Amino acid sequence: MAYPILFLIFLSLPFSSAKLTLKYYNTTCPSFEKIVRENVFTKQSAVPATAPGLLRMFFHDCITDGCDASILIASSAYNHHTERDAEPNAALSGDAFDIISRIKNDVELACPGIVSCSDIVAQATRDLVKMVGGPYYNVRLGRKDSKVSDARRVDASLPTTKMTMDQIIEKFTAKKFSIRDMVALTGAHTIGFTHCKEFSDRIYPTVDPTLHPKLAAGLRQICQNYTVDKSMAAFNDVRSPSTFDNAFFKNILRGLGLLRSDYLLSVDPRTRPIVEEYAKDQQAFFKDFAKAMEKVSVLDVKTGHKGEVRNRCDQFNNNIHA
Repeated sequence: MAYPILFLIFLSLPFSSAKLTLKYYNTTCPSFEKIVRENVFTKQSAVPATAPGLLRMFFHDCITDGCDASILIASSAYNHHTERDAEPNAALSGDAFDIISRIKNDVELACPGIVSCSDIVAQATRDLVKMVGGPYYNVRLGRKDSKVSDARRVDASLPTTKMTMDQIIEKFTAKKFSIRDMVALTGAHTIGFTHCKEFSDRIYPTVDPTLHPKLAAGLRQICQNYTVDKSMAAFNDVRSPSTFDNAFFKNILRGLGLLRSDYLLSVDPRTRPIVEEYAKDQQAFFKDFAKAMEKVSVLDVKTGHKGEVRNRCDQFNNNIHA
C-alpha cells in the first residue's frame, strides 16, 4: 500500500528504522511471511480474540522502550519483574503470547537463529488486522530483540483510561505521534473487549450520565460479579466486535464507549472533529490507521549490536540480564 507522502514519513522516523527493509528475510528466511500468514489464519479462525489481543500487546510493547519484544520476556530467577508483570500488562491475552510462540517455533525449524521475535510480533499483528477486515500496511523488517525488560518502564510510557485528555495527548506527543495519529490508533478499540474493572467506576455505584442508559444497564448486569471474577469483560464495539471497521467512532459519538477516555475523545475539541470524520468516512480512518501503525512499528527499534535474535521469545539468550 503506497502513500504519496511515504518518503516524507520515512525521513521523519527514528534513525534506526532506516536500517529496516521490506525484503529483509527474502534470502535468509524466504518462508517467513508464509509461516506467519498460515499460523495467523489457523489461530484466528480458532480463537477470534487473537487479533485484538495481539494488537494490544504490540502497542504495549512498542510504546514502552520501542518495538523490541521486551514484553514477551517471562520473569525468572535472573530477570525479576519484567514488563509482563507490570499492572497494565496483567490482562494481556494469553492467545497473543501463544501465536507468537507458535510462529517462532515454526520459523526456528525453517530458519534457525535468523528471525527476531520483534519482527514476528510486527508482521503477525499486521496480518491479523488485515484478516479481520482492517487495512493493509507495510511492515519493514530487521528489528532485533531487546536485552532488557523492566516493568518500571511501563507506567512511564503507557497512557491509561483514567487520564485526562491532556495527559493522554502528552503520552503520544512525547513519542512523536500527532493527535490525529492518536485518534486513529485508538480506533483499534473497534475489535476486542475490555475487562470490567477498567470502566467499573462508570457504572458503580452510580451510572456515569455520559453513558448511553441502555449500555449502562447492560454493563451493570454483565459486570455484577467483576470483583470476584477478574476475567469478566465486555466488547469494546457493541455493533461489530469482531470486525475491524469505523463503528467504534460512531459508537462513542452516541455514548456507547466503554471507557472514560473514549468519552473524552468524543467531546474534546482537539479530537472530536477527527472522530466525526472517521465516523463518516471509514477509508479516511483506514488510511490514517495504516500510516500510524507504520510509525508505531518502527518506534525506537533495536538493530545491530543493540539487540539479539532470541532463541526463545520468552527469555534472553544468555538469560542473565538486569
